Amino acid sequence: MAVLSLAGGHGDAVLHFQVAELNNLIMKLLEGKIIFLTGGTKGIGLECARKYIEAGATVAVMSNDAPSIANAVHQLGGKSAGFLCDVSNAGDVAAAIRQTLDKYGRIDVIHNNAGIANPARPVHETAEEEWDNLFNINLKSIFYTTKFGLEALKQTEGCILNTSSLVGEIGQDNHAAYTATKGGINALTKSMALDYAPYRIRVNAVAPAGVWTVMLREWGQAQKDPAGVEKYLEGIHPLGYCPDGDVVADACVFLVSDKARFITGHVMPISGGAELGYRKLGYF
Repeated sequence: MAVLSLAGGHGDAVLHFQVAELNNLIMKLLEGKIIFLTGGTKGIGLECARKYIEAGATVAVMSNDAPSIANAVHQLGGKSAGFLCDVSNAGDVAAAIRQTLDKYGRIDVIHNNAGIANPARPVHETAEEEWDNLFNINLKSIFYTTKFGLEALKQTEGCILNTSSLVGEIGQDNHAAYTATKGGINALTKSMALDYAPYRIRVNAVAPAGVWTVMLREWGQAQKDPAGVEKYLEGIHPLGYCPDGDVVADACVFLVSDKARFITGHVMPISGGAELGYRKLGYF
């Protein structure tokens, strides 16, 4: 890359060249990669799909909501495809893996992003059906995508990325079932990293704190004081704000790229320092 120089009054031209060259490098970071992305039509998943495509990948997005698939593919353009898939259903996941392979011939990355957060209740108030639904969507779905997608990843020496949450490590009141699924994802990520390392398949996870998504806003509306939720979420991050999903997506691009080729079994906080203390520091 060209070295930035301000000598001779050409600084702006050199800077523009450098930025353009950097953008070209970013666009090639995932060039030729085929990414299988669950929950890829909304929120963090859609932001990840955008960033993956910007970095040169082609993305197959999965959702159980046909209108959201159509909308996402329309937004993402020609380097995307959408498949109807209930990630808690083994047959659906197997079919989606097969359809992706039929269309693209390979899978380089499986990103397990699909998830739900409701209900917002302690264990004793959680219905058995609600408990099972959370575990089937958030955790069992990873079992299915791995079971049906592993052979494809062996062929490409690809990687698996799981979307976890910071609360899987630190806990959260009134969300015991949800946090249990995320804690399970963290442990599963580490064990899978060991199991699949002999195949040069890396397995990592990202653990956001608060991120503004449709799901988070719906969660906020379900709380006793919806008006206070936004203020609370801005305040739990020491960096001083609750971010949008693009901050998570940027980290995901890195973790599935060859730049992270020697990183596996890692659960990366994308949290603005929230794990260091749920409070905003130094802002008055």
